[in-house]
Amino acid sequence: MAVPVIPRRSRTPRRAGRPLLVAPLLLLLVAGCGNTGGLVPAGPTPTASGPVHLWPERKGADVPPADPGGAPPQYVPGFPPVADQDVHAVDPVALVQAELRAYPDTSVGPDGMYPETAAAVLACGKEGSDPAKCPVLAPYYRDLTGNGKDELVIGIEFPDRMMSVRVYTADPDGRLNRIMATTETVVAVELAGRDVILRVPSGNPGYELITAWSWDAKQRSMLPTREQIVRVPVKQPGSSGSQGPSASLSASPSSSASASPSASPSSSGAGGR
Repeated sequence: MAVPVIPRRSRTPRRAGRPLLVAPLLLLLVAGCGNTGGLVPAGPTPTASGPVHLWPERKGADVPPADPGGAPPQYVPGFPPVADQDVHAVDPVALVQAELRAYPDTSVGPDGMYPETAAAVLACGKEGSDPAKCPVLAPYYRDLTGNGKDELVIGIEFPDRMMSVRVYTADPDGRLNRIMATTETVVAVELAGRDVILRVPSGNPGYELITAWSWDAKQRSMLPTREQIVRVPVKQPGSSGSQGPSASLSASPSSSASASPSASPSSSGAGGR
């Protein structure tokens, strides 16, 4: 009697079946993690193109070169020097009053002020005067020249929302030098890095003109270096307070500039109207 031969079961299908079971699991894991942190295409990128010079054959206007010698410093006559170039020790009201006495005769008034504004400045600090009516505002301090010392920023209120913004620095010998003076119908004044930013109404309704005044070491004064016209956002009904323009002229901050300006009223009681 022949003994039946039972064929031995091959283990090859079992070994081949393991990868077949693991592969779907890996596909599920990969599919589950594909949406976390992956890069998503943003579509085609427009080709960058440089500026095209229009009408190159036209002869353009000539720009006169800057004075290589720089602008002479405008020191405040009759004002005592400060120690260690520390403008924090300066009384802003006394400083403006000294300028009024130093420049009494101009086409507009003393030191370019309206006569009524000059009279109000000279009355600041006197016995019986109202400190709230003094046109000299509380000062601000910021290193605007990059010499490691703060400069003094003073605002003087004029009629009809006009304002005189002035900046003073102290030389190593302690003399005060006025390095910026402008009078504008001002919406707001800001400090950004080493720049003084003025926001004034532009000639177009609904727009403001933003001007950045920066220190020019060659000219030894603050000069308007950048200008931008921006749209003023429309106030929503029921909103309170003023809002800034939809865009701002950013200035390059400096690591040696103060983190934030510090305002402190002068000892003689200067304040805004």
